[in-house]
Amino acid sequence: MHKLDHERFMRRAIELTANAPERPFGAVIVDLRSGEILAEGWNKSATNPTWHGEIVALDDLFRSGRRVDGRELVLYTTAEPCPMCMGAILWSGIESVVFGTTIQFLVDIGWKQLQIPAREVVERSPEWQCKVIGGVLGSECNELFLTVSRAAPGR
Repeated sequence: MHKLDHERFMRRAIELTANAPERPFGAVIVDLRSGEILAEGWNKSATNPTWHGEIVALDDLFRSGRRVDGRELVLYTTAEPCPMCMGAILWSGIESVVFGTTIQFLVDIGWKQLQIPAREVVERSPEWQCKVIGGVLGSECNELFLTVSRAAPGR
């Protein structure tokens, strides 16, 4: 992966969670070469349960009509992609994912999650390549989910 400022782009993903603070999953897709943010998304699962932040960002990217090479893209997301999102990322050809909080952390604080790590999805998909980096601004991302959990115990 080329050198990008992971914290800068994760901060933008965190900012996007203000659009759905009760589901603080934000995502941005960045061009490796230019550092330009090409697409953004946040969780809209209250409208459609499949509209996770990553899916919305992917939709934003492909609706734009841009011709993109997934090998040239990085997807940043506040939480480790669930198996559905990780599968969509692989199908899109994106070969780099950076996330903040982990699925395990979300489970530990009471969030309902499919407990299959993103790296496992990649490992079980030998036709694709994808580098997965976790823990970028992890404490800040964790706090987003802890804040919701404190406001709605038993989530």
